[in-house]
Amino acid sequence: MCGRTACSLAADNLRRACAYRDRRGRQRQPEWVRQERYQPSYNKGPQSSGPVLLSRRHLHQDADSSERVLMDMRWGLVPSWFKQDNPSKLQFNTSNCRSDTMLSKSSYKGALLKGKRCVVLADGFYEWQQQSGGKQPYFIYFPQTKDATDKETEGDEEWKGWRLLTMAGIFDCWEPPEGGETLYTYTIITVDASKDVSFIHHRQVRAGKGVAGMPAILDGDEAIRKWLDFAEVPTQEAVKLIQPTENIVFHPVSTFVNNIRNNAPECVAPIELGTKKEVKATPSNKVMLGWLKKSQESSPQKKENDLPKWTSEFIHSPSPKKTSADVLQQWLGKQGQPAAKKHKA
Repeated sequence: MCGRTACSLAADNLRRACAYRDRRGRQRQPEWVRQERYQPSYNKGPQSSGPVLLSRRHLHQDADSSERVLMDMRWGLVPSWFKQDNPSKLQFNTSNCRSDTMLSKSSYKGALLKGKRCVVLADGFYEWQQQSGGKQPYFIYFPQTKDATDKETEGDEEWKGWRLLTMAGIFDCWEPPEGGETLYTYTIITVDASKDVSFIHHRQVRAGKGVAGMPAILDGDEAIRKWLDFAEVPTQEAVKLIQPTENIVFHPVSTFVNNIRNNAPECVAPIELGTKKEVKATPSNKVMLGWLKKSQESSPQKKENDLPKWTSEFIHSPSPKKTSADVLQQWLGKQGQPAAKKHKA
């Protein structure tokens, strides 16, 4: 399942990070819809709002279906057929939608067959591994290129910053029975966990509690194009894109993220599991170091002295004045160490 994400880019950078080519091959940036509602966060949970991509034709019937818009929607799909006056009265959880039942459950089938497909954007998502001492959170994201550590370009230049994780979703539009503003909501489609992250869930699976799941990740602009362009790509073709991916990396993070009210770079900063294990720098973690350094300037967090103090059993003697970039630098160790392969348990 996917129960928590991070999306920390400012609205303008988020738009630039979603640049694409339209049907004519022209480089475009999606138009922002309701940009004023978007709030960056390192710790987003269901019922909060978050950014999604969708075809512009959903909002303008005469638009080219290959054109994209960015929109802030609430996480947790409310079906259009829901007749009560308050969406919070929905009696079931719709933050995630299992791929094997999305065409049979009434909550999702109607919207999916109408082409209401979206791409949910995030820096990455969190998963928790059950351990004897409690649950250990992990942050999961796309491998990052070395270019992403460079100074971010401005304006219409090609985006060189963090590569966003792009997850397949379904959205719907609910209108209050007595009239009022239309509520746009979404759900994240989930698939069986890939081999690299299945270990996070292995205890639950062995205990017979079902198959571990993860978001259905769309890897690359061609997959994103096919998922969004509902006028050109029918449902039966689009659903073939929904499958596990191995193109992800991850690292353990502090239990600081467990509290949904904690919204700071510490949520995504890697920690060291145990003090005897030598931790080597990977290209993606070096990228995250640069990303976190830049995020200190535009972070939605409070002043450093106002941040809640936090500790981890894996990081000894933490200083309250350390930034997350300092913690990450400590975790990476010497930059001259040889790069390690994708982290595995």
